[in-house]
Amino acid sequence: MVGEVGVKRWQIRGLSSKRVRAFDAEAVTARGAPEADPASVGLGREDVESIWSAVVDFYKTGFHPALGLCIRRRGEVILDRTIGHARGNSPDDPEGTPLVPATTKTLFNFFSGSKAVTAMLVHLLVQREQLHVDEPVATFIPEFARNRKHRITVRDLLTHRAGIPDVPAEVANLELLQDPQRILELIYELEPTYKPGTVPAYHAITSGFVFAELIQRISGMGIRELLHQAISEPLGMSHFNFGVPAERLDEVAVDACTGPKLLWPLKDIFENALGVPFEQVIDISNDPRFRTAIVPSANLIATADDICRFFELLLAGGVYEGTRIFSESTIRRAIEPQTPGQIDRTLFLPLSYSMGFMLGTDPVGLYGIRCGRAFGHVGLSNILAWADPERDIAVALMNSGKPLFALDTRHWLEIVRRISTRIPRDGSPRFPI
Repeated sequence: MVGEVGVKRWQIRGLSSKRVRAFDAEAVTARGAPEADPASVGLGREDVESIWSAVVDFYKTGFHPALGLCIRRRGEVILDRTIGHARGNSPDDPEGTPLVPATTKTLFNFFSGSKAVTAMLVHLLVQREQLHVDEPVATFIPEFARNRKHRITVRDLLTHRAGIPDVPAEVANLELLQDPQRILELIYELEPTYKPGTVPAYHAITSGFVFAELIQRISGMGIRELLHQAISEPLGMSHFNFGVPAERLDEVAVDACTGPKLLWPLKDIFENALGVPFEQVIDISNDPRFRTAIVPSANLIATADDICRFFELLLAGGVYEGTRIFSESTIRRAIEPQTPGQIDRTLFLPLSYSMGFMLGTDPVGLYGIRCGRAFGHVGLSNILAWADPERDIAVALMNSGKPLFALDTRHWLEIVRRISTRIPRDGSPRFPI
């Protein structure tokens, strides 16, 4: 059976055997539109296939029912493939559940990567001269000033330095997602844990709801409407927005809690950041109430190709196929380093933030080796999308498994390493940053 359908659900918890490793990868692989000849963008076919073989190796670990990877180089799609199943192959699925193959049209949740998209909508308002990043949020949302939050600026929120990283426990109530004003009231009542503007502490959920309200009050448009009008529609995206209509729920890959259970201190770190136990987060993420709601920090849903296309837009200086969305100065402002190498007080890791993105670092960082100019964002838990101006690449690595820590996740690092070593730095980037 493994050779025909891929890595089955009972292997996802870490069972490793020759039987798992011997499956037919091609039988569970889907390709998108014809991929460009690698030679046309300065690569060899062996470079592309080496990168994809690292994805196949990661799939063999059994931690991901589905994986998708899309890469653009110099604006050309050189790889757009998925492997595995969008539905029917999760650990909790009963034996005999119908298997639905993943394709390049399968929608994935970008999870925390959604923050980068939300941030660019805020920067779009700055570009339109409707706000300034150093204005207090309370200038536009007076209720936000409660409990000593009156000095928190838009920049503070964009850089995770607003001091309100803690998620109110009530936000985990899925019924509240249908009433975002109640969620905002909970956020308005928060007291800063850290002095605003001083230290980075990852805001997993809180900032997104505030930004959505900010966008509504300034532009008069809901965040979904603005994203569709300003980015998704002009770029001809299949679906690139917060949540999905109920009639498209079946197109979204089911997320699966895989890998070993979290132990202290990781268990406490992620529970504090997310507001609920990790396993409950995955249950919430699959619930139709979450998938049809608007969660600007955590439920941007799209294909790997469309997420890659978003980063290609930024890589090309704000222009996509002749349509200008962002000015070059807007993109430079959005990716300018703000917290170089500082320890994040929520995640306890050295992270370099811009106003909306996690930045690459040298000699090694999130986006591989010697990728210090790259910018992008991670998503729960092995999702990663980024743009690297020096290599002229936009990348979206999507998946539906959620192992936070396991030895075999080293294969994820190998994917990133191969992309950064197989694709050389380009001598003449289209948009020097």
